[in-house]
Amino acid sequence: MEMNFRQWSSELADHVRQHPRRAPLYFLFTAYLSAWYGVTSRSPFGTNVFESDWDLLVVLDACRVDTLREVADEYDFIETIDTRWSIGSQSAEWMANTFSESHREQVNNTTYISGNGYSGAVLRDHQYPPANNTIPIDLSSWSVLCEDELNLHVPVWETHHDEEYSAVLPQVITDHTIEKGRLGSANRIISHYTQPHLPYIGSAYHDGREPTEVERHGYRLLEQKVASRSEVYDAYKETLRWVLDDVEELLENIDAEKVVITSDHGEAFGEWKAYGHPEGFPHPVVRKVPWIETTAKDKHTREPDIEIESDSVETDVAEHLRDLGYR
Repeated sequence: MEMNFRQWSSELADHVRQHPRRAPLYFLFTAYLSAWYGVTSRSPFGTNVFESDWDLLVVLDACRVDTLREVADEYDFIETIDTRWSIGSQSAEWMANTFSESHREQVNNTTYISGNGYSGAVLRDHQYPPANNTIPIDLSSWSVLCEDELNLHVPVWETHHDEEYSAVLPQVITDHTIEKGRLGSANRIISHYTQPHLPYIGSAYHDGREPTEVERHGYRLLEQKVASRSEVYDAYKETLRWVLDDVEELLENIDAEKVVITSDHGEAFGEWKAYGHPEGFPHPVVRKVPWIETTAKDKHTREPDIEIESDSVETDVAEHLRDLGYR
């Protein structure tokens, strides 16, 4: 048991000064998280992806089930969208519960290509949930495997974080997945796309322009009542289409008999007065994720470009996560 009372009480005092009406909610929520992780770090609630049979697992970060169903008819590879209860409502929580000691054998045979910096924080730096809140007492007991236990961890967020769009672009994940798939060095591949997670930059990228404030900050502006739900949601949906276009190309350039397309968690736009994907949040819009089963056949219509630009600078995990909207 770890005590974080001094830091927690300092942050609580800041909330009292800055947001006096919300301070009691902060107190209750952080106390709840102490209990939540005390339980779920030992017995996760939800379905671990390693309990299913697949060769390629495509993870669309922060993908809502209902939004995917709205655009499904535009993609031939989407036939049926089932659902599963995720074992996390936030990426660090999902990773900590997914890459667990109880699934060591499957993890050992998996290559994880990640556009989400929490893969470094959790699997390399052993920074476990909660990731965005300080709790008074840490009752958790995690059994997370480190990155060395994977067949290979490919943290593309370190080398391919796009400064203009503040994210790892879909084509980067696609190209690295194609390259690893053609090498055939792993029984399983997890391909973790950043999109449709904030920033919602699908339209901006297609138009070749800088993202608007709504596209950069999304649900945060909705929460502040600066933007409408429709304009935020439309930007989110276009970003989902953007990443699905690349997934479509991926499925034509890799051999995988059993492909699953899913998400680590969803995205809230005001449900239960929540925005984004708060950790430890039980609402189905965040905890229920899509589950699509399909196949992939390499038609060699794309040659992967995985070169790192000579003047690129390795991205710090904290900087990368800030660009994704985390503290």
